[in-house]
Amino acid sequence: MTNQSNFLSPLSSVVLALFCSLWIHATEIKPNVIIFYTDDQGMLDVNCFGSPDLLTPNMNRLARNGVRFTQAYAHTVCCPSRAALLTGRHPQRSNVNSWVQSRMHGPKGRNLALAEITLAETLQTAGYTTGLFGKWHLGAHPEHGPTCQGFDEFFGHRGGFIDNYRHFHLHSIGGHDLFEGTTEVFHRGQYFPDLMCDRALSFIERNQEAPFFLYFAMNLPHYPEQAEGPYANAYAEIPEPRRSYARVVSTCDHYLGRLLTQLDKLKLTDNTIILFTSDNGHSEEDYQIKADNHLSGYLKGHDYGPHGGGGNTGKWIGAKGSFLEGGIRTPAILSYPGNLPKNTVRNQPVTIMDWYPTILDLCKIPYPDKVQFDGRSTLPLIKDNKAPSQHKMLHWQWKNGWAVREEKWKLISKGSYGLAQPKLNALHLANLEDKNPERKNHAKAQPDLVKRLIAVHTAWAADVFKTYSE
Repeated sequence: MTNQSNFLSPLSSVVLALFCSLWIHATEIKPNVIIFYTDDQGMLDVNCFGSPDLLTPNMNRLARNGVRFTQAYAHTVCCPSRAALLTGRHPQRSNVNSWVQSRMHGPKGRNLALAEITLAETLQTAGYTTGLFGKWHLGAHPEHGPTCQGFDEFFGHRGGFIDNYRHFHLHSIGGHDLFEGTTEVFHRGQYFPDLMCDRALSFIERNQEAPFFLYFAMNLPHYPEQAEGPYANAYAEIPEPRRSYARVVSTCDHYLGRLLTQLDKLKLTDNTIILFTSDNGHSEEDYQIKADNHLSGYLKGHDYGPHGGGGNTGKWIGAKGSFLEGGIRTPAILSYPGNLPKNTVRNQPVTIMDWYPTILDLCKIPYPDKVQFDGRSTLPLIKDNKAPSQHKMLHWQWKNGWAVREEKWKLISKGSYGLAQPKLNALHLANLEDKNPERKNHAKAQPDLVKRLIAVHTAWAADVFKTYSE
């Protein structure tokens, strides 16, 4: 018996040491991160956010497994939202206060400042493999772009949008916009969401043994509203323009389902943070090709807009291109099974800048040195549903239009650019607690409040605007 004990003791020690080593290693494995970012998906346009006519089973599933935010603010159009998401800062700090360079070739224009430390760069430094599949829209110049700012892999379009089959930007005379990094690639006739999703699924499988960051930035429900797959002919009973819009919202849901299935298959679900959100409200734009000999091959008169818009904003008003709630509020869901509560709702205001520090906190990664975040981690709100919003003031600006919100009051100056109705007065003071919010202008009745909010905005602008020579 003594000899057997002596024999087993060293072996037991080895097994115990190995077990401890594996346990320590397992506890050090950082979570994967996926941002599923839709384009022009409005504030209520998910079934569980208040649109019972929509089929969004995977978005609903994500909400059941996570936290749903009902006052999630993004921005009025694509570029500033994407800058704010990836930097955690107001877009003016990163050189994005107007449209960015949309084509790779030609004179250098406005691009996201290279001095910015993006979420991808911070995660890359922490050992993550990083990939962006889909839409960049923060400057197309070859010395800028995803692979210059933290992404190991990029496949998608560098500008604002593309036709999903021909992969051409359709405004003006058009232009081909599909790239692998900075190399132009051609897949004419293949449905772009399928292409980017196949790449994303491969990326997850190839990187399943180590932490990865996947930024899945869809080209939908942004126009052209080209639905494919199981929802291509859905919603026959719904009139236009809601029908066309609903089809592309559900198409987004289909691709979210493909990613969720891949995580389940590879047993990665429990250790993956998923953020689902959108860049701005639904679009009410209308576009037709006006050029002869359009480079895409489409004929003059081809309609590629969203037919006046099919979004649902409930009691709210506004759409993409305005600072009204319908333009800047979007759905948002954060899921991290086993680490965040499930089937939970938070009603406090949060901003798109908050997701960067939130993700770092969940991954237990220190904030990058010398970065002045304007966003704040949402974890205190998630832990306590009575915790106040992290933002006493909320600010937005695009070109020379701006808005500032303080509690129930929101002051808007030059708040739309022809993309959305209604047109606003030069100064529009809205009370968000009105029965019909934002329809009445309280500016004349509240002159002192208007004066104070103008001063607040002026001080904010003096802080965030910078001049870049890059």
